[in-house]
Amino acid sequence: MTTTAPLLSSVEVARFVATGFHRMDAVIPDDLNEEAIGVFDAGIPVAYYGQPVPKVYEEGSFVRRLIETPAVAGALHSLIGPDPTVDHHALHVREPREGAAQALHADAIIDTRPDAFDVQLMYYPHEVTGTMGGTLSVPGSHLRRTNESDTGRYQNLRGQSRLTCPAGTVVLLHHGIWHGGRRNDSDTRRYMFKIRFNPTVPQVRLWDTSDLDDPRIAHELGRHFPWCEHATGRLEVYNRIKLWRAMTGDASFDIDLWATRVANRPGRVA
Repeated sequence: MTTTAPLLSSVEVARFVATGFHRMDAVIPDDLNEEAIGVFDAGIPVAYYGQPVPKVYEEGSFVRRLIETPAVAGALHSLIGPDPTVDHHALHVREPREGAAQALHADAIIDTRPDAFDVQLMYYPHEVTGTMGGTLSVPGSHLRRTNESDTGRYQNLRGQSRLTCPAGTVVLLHHGIWHGGRRNDSDTRRYMFKIRFNPTVPQVRLWDTSDLDDPRIAHELGRHFPWCEHATGRLEVYNRIKLWRAMTGDASFDIDLWATRVANRPGRVA
């Protein structure tokens, strides 16, 4: 999946590191969106774990055309690099007035890598309205490690986002973000197609780094989210600093000396 598609900027990648997602509204062309439902209803072949994209999705197939859309290809390259493998994919369908919602959860809790991450692509082929439910997520929760469904007891968290979007929207998620599919109270079937990608290269400076000195980067990484109190929110900022250091290869990056202070180990004077 090498690409010359437009890459994300450093500010956009820093926003992903802070929020745990990158959203692209209506980036998939109408003709693909119109084709999608028929493809999904006919069934998508099972994806075999850990296989390269060309082995899972044939050239010219619907899914290949979906992920090779320039905006999508560029964003994927920026976050996981060229030639990722396909961990798995899944089609989530919510029937009209189904009356059930998925519990809030995080995926693959055994994956505790602090300096790397998988990306989950979520594609919505049609408009998703508030009545249709949509995917609920908690921005900034992805680096707060929790057992997979421990958060399932919570019905609502401050700052949560229930997705509504136009047709052809794609959201890229950090694998650790807390999320869940909401109840569909409409008369229309709701579709969401998900692919989890694994990187095959170090996730270091894969995006457009021409703005790497932009002061907005520190602003993005230092954001606080209302689902946790301000004091414990510092843990999230610290975790983002560590991840940003890994992704940029810059071990000196810091915000208000937080990571520098923690790493301080003065040598003893003889």
